[in-house]
Amino acid sequence: MKKTRQFLGMLLATTCTLLNTQAQTIKVDDKPIFRRDTLRQINLPDIITISRRIGDIEPTRTIDKKTLLRLNQAQDLPMMLNTLSSVVANSDAGTGTGYTALRIRGTDLTRIQVTMNGIPVNDPESHYTFFVNTPDLVSSAQSVSITKGVGTSKSGSGNLGAGIAINTLDVNDTNAGFRYQTDFGSFNTFRNSIRATTGLINQRFTATVRASSIISDGYIQRSGANLNSVQITTKYLFKPKTQLVFNYMRGREKTGQAWNGVAENQLAIDRRYNELGMKADGTFYNNQTDNYGQDYYQAFFAHQLHERFHTGVDLFYTRGKGYYEEYKTEQAYSSYGLPNFIQGGDTLTQTDLIRQLWLSNHFYGGRVYLTYQGPKLDAGIYLNANQYDAKHFGDIIWAQNNIPNQYRWYDLTAFKNEGNVYGMVDWRFKPGWSWFSDWQIRTIQYQLNGFRNNPLIQHNLNWTFFNPKTKISYEKGPNQFSWVAGIVSKEPNRNDVEAGLDQLPRPERLYNTEFNHVYETKRVRYFSTAFLMYYKDQLILTGQINDVGAYTRTNVPVSYRYGIEEEVQIRWPERGIDAALNVAWSQNKIPRFTEYIDNYDAGGQVAIEHKNTHIAFSPTWVVGGRISVNAGGVMRLPKSSAWHRAGLDVLPKYVSRQYLDNTQNPNRAIAGFFNTDVLAHWQQNVGTCKLQFRLGIYNVFNALYANNGYTFSYIYNQETTTANYFYPQARRRWMTGVSLQF
Repeated sequence: MKKTRQFLGMLLATTCTLLNTQAQTIKVDDKPIFRRDTLRQINLPDIITISRRIGDIEPTRTIDKKTLLRLNQAQDLPMMLNTLSSVVANSDAGTGTGYTALRIRGTDLTRIQVTMNGIPVNDPESHYTFFVNTPDLVSSAQSVSITKGVGTSKSGSGNLGAGIAINTLDVNDTNAGFRYQTDFGSFNTFRNSIRATTGLINQRFTATVRASSIISDGYIQRSGANLNSVQITTKYLFKPKTQLVFNYMRGREKTGQAWNGVAENQLAIDRRYNELGMKADGTFYNNQTDNYGQDYYQAFFAHQLHERFHTGVDLFYTRGKGYYEEYKTEQAYSSYGLPNFIQGGDTLTQTDLIRQLWLSNHFYGGRVYLTYQGPKLDAGIYLNANQYDAKHFGDIIWAQNNIPNQYRWYDLTAFKNEGNVYGMVDWRFKPGWSWFSDWQIRTIQYQLNGFRNNPLIQHNLNWTFFNPKTKISYEKGPNQFSWVAGIVSKEPNRNDVEAGLDQLPRPERLYNTEFNHVYETKRVRYFSTAFLMYYKDQLILTGQINDVGAYTRTNVPVSYRYGIEEEVQIRWPERGIDAALNVAWSQNKIPRFTEYIDNYDAGGQVAIEHKNTHIAFSPTWVVGGRISVNAGGVMRLPKSSAWHRAGLDVLPKYVSRQYLDNTQNPNRAIAGFFNTDVLAHWQQNVGTCKLQFRLGIYNVFNALYANNGYTFSYIYNQETTTANYFYPQARRRWMTGVSLQF
């Protein structure tokens, strides 16, 4: 065994030496292009559009590249943000791979503005962000930041509660390099990621390429995922004050559908049960899948006009296309625009079939900006415009009776364009004091040419919003105090406006004010935030059926959230301690709303008035964080020790009860849960190579819990029945991996 370890060590050292030698000098026609030793002294300027943070409206919570790489073991981004304050992440498949999402202060992804390098990511129609479309995004991320409340207007549309900014422009390495990561674990989860960067060539050009693959069976039955992505990022320096960056990201996903969750009465029998895809004979269709691909093209041109003036142009094009395939039983011919099928003397009104629901879209636009940076004043003006062209269509690829293969029963289009202009001013008017203001005027034109279930409903909608924000800050010594106030309005989404021709919902509006205190020393950083988020016409599910027979969200006149968030970061590197802990308490209320329950006995719906109820999916308490310890510091080991670079990350999370709807009914709720993940890592340097081993134990205490769900009720035989569905998370599981970097 000893000889085997010695041989492997020699082999690794030889491989690293060869790779390092190969990377130090690259030749074309026997002429060296660059050398590693000279590149160490070159610093590439940051991309202006990304690094310029003129007057952030609120303190941001950021996870840096180093931490992201350490936590990344085939899970999607929401699961890694779960350590931050007021964040509750969830996973359909139960493992954090595949379809994942999160809520921040109870706000879901339809109201959380997500940007990638300043470019909007949210789908313009559903307003949702599907992280499954960008697999292994974290392997390219330089940082991920969360802003709560109204945020700023930098990316064009407003936050209606929170924002997530992702920087994936991986081109700032001055050295050529290579990184390979692989992880394997429970439920046959297997991840591979390769990244290579050129370093700076001829003092002008640098490029990074990353390719990733993730497969997993998932915890829930038939919820497997097959995910692939590629990112290519290049930077060209025309001269010291001008640069062009191009970023391309390609994502492909095929995931088993686990969207329906698990019925409450099924949890005790089989908490991994998946009802989707069941055929008439009780077996399951083997291709009940979601299939989607997205390609991101982004270009950033930045130029320094003067010592204090910068200008630039950002352009983007996002191409999305895909479908989900499903087996459906007892489908009425009339629902697909077809006559009943007459077979002999029998008239068949229903058939089993397999259908594909397609979405093909183009999202493109750009931004032009001019900024000024002075000793006492920073300012900027930004012009944004984008266009979204979508095609929704559905094909039946197989039917049991009398439907032609590849029959297309709907083919609809939608077009949405947006233009906005906003300006920012950050004025440091006296020592320690500053005033920031942000004004945005946003216009939207949205044309919908029918819906799948209601093809004759068409809309041509127009909205104009004015979104002002302001902040006053005072800083003295290690303390910084700030007061923030702002207003943001947001248009309804596609499903909301399917309500009918005369029953359109109103836009939502958020009035937000926050008091922040930040205390920072060399070892301690403390955040304290008191917030009030007051909504006018917030859209919520009430169970009401609209005039076209669909359940859609309904405006409630008034709702609000208020609370306190406390966060502390302790950094003590010489003792090997780096901890970030947080506690959030909030009250989330709807003063008055009407619930509607289907009455199958009498027909129609029963209306029930509710007062002062809790907003759904808004826990009163959220406690979490990250405790990281390094063996070298804690045990005071010498740097020569083999265990000096060993470390441990402990990730605890507690979430109190969440109601599944807005009635505050304890029988329609997700029970509070406590979960802990533990990640161990050990790094060994061999020459210039870094070899790291990782082991993750997730849900260490084997808790049986769910972090998402839904509910519905109805009256039948003079009894009210409530059906709760939950998304159970995996029991104790493991992941182990290794990475090689030079």
